[in-house]
Amino acid sequence: MSAERAEPGALLNSPLHQRHVAAGAKFAPFSGWSMPLEYAGAGVLAEHAAVRNAVGIFDVSHLGKAAVTGPGAADFVNRCLTADLGKIGPGQAQYTLLCYPNGGVVDDMIAYLKSPDEVFLIPNAANCARVVALLAEAAPDGVSVTNRHRDFAVLAVQGTLSDEVVSGAGFPAGHDYMTFVSVDDRGTPVTVCRTGYTGERGYELVVPVTAATAVWDAVLAAGEPYGLQPAGLGARDTLRTEMGYALHGQDISPAITPVQARLGWAVGWKKQSFFGADALRAEKEAGPRRLLRGLRAAGRGIPRPGMVVRLPDGREVGTVTSGTFSPTLKIGIALALIEAGLQDDDVVTVDIRSRQEPFVITKPPFVTPGVREA
Repeated sequence: MSAERAEPGALLNSPLHQRHVAAGAKFAPFSGWSMPLEYAGAGVLAEHAAVRNAVGIFDVSHLGKAAVTGPGAADFVNRCLTADLGKIGPGQAQYTLLCYPNGGVVDDMIAYLKSPDEVFLIPNAANCARVVALLAEAAPDGVSVTNRHRDFAVLAVQGTLSDEVVSGAGFPAGHDYMTFVSVDDRGTPVTVCRTGYTGERGYELVVPVTAATAVWDAVLAAGEPYGLQPAGLGARDTLRTEMGYALHGQDISPAITPVQARLGWAVGWKKQSFFGADALRAEKEAGPRRLLRGLRAAGRGIPRPGMVVRLPDGREVGTVTSGTFSPTLKIGIALALIEAGLQDDDVVTVDIRSRQEPFVITKPPFVTPGVREA
């Protein structure tokens, strides 16, 4: 079956929507889609803990999908996106960004390098059409950029026991971080990539929507002996914030550049060209006036996006971009865009309910990552 069609202005449903309804999911709108926020009998804290301590599964089918194909497709993509695609080979994936000429971020995404003539992109839901349009406009003759947003589901199996669950469901596991394997599952092509957005070891399965329900069911059955927990976008957000992973629209945006977001490691500075190269190189050379930093509560305050960050003397120095209660640390944590001169371990305050709550500037991640563990 395909993702359910919606009237203009209505929310789209995942091809797994009925499975989530049956599981008692609480839904929330996200980037034009109705997606599970949390599940009955669990909730955000339990779902978060399952991923950190065992294994969880997310339906992230709302994520965008796009195919760039044709002679020299990979070289073309490399001339557009920030990271250097020439540093990886077929069967590897790469975190990268698409920028505007002024250096602002159109979107961040994962690029799957399938061959010199084929790259598969997974951008964010709200930005997929824009990414496709900008790349299609720049594509040379013979290279096609196709929006595949509604053609695939994406299932994320995340946690220390993810290998056991993925292999138990009949799919390849154990390959290196940021590599993928494409297999034929009873006539259905499935791509299994060792990626994720939680900071834990895990896999993302890209599946044609016609097979989404069967694969979901197979993974749930394989995960039962390991306590596999379906998890929603609430836990996904707390998990990624503990890792300091950026969310487009909050921590990166058309107004927040990769340099400001401290994502320079995802920019191929030695490449001849990429969208926004001149602006980003100039900003890097001059030094940004603001930087994305981590904040760790020194008290009981729970920060939220948009809250003002100040020095202890009351001077405003920035704004919280992402903030939450950390289920692992049991304190408030945040990402905040603040003046570049501040340093790790400096104390600032955040305006929370008419109070100035103390926070310490901290370099993320806030918890020990397990994503690269062998």
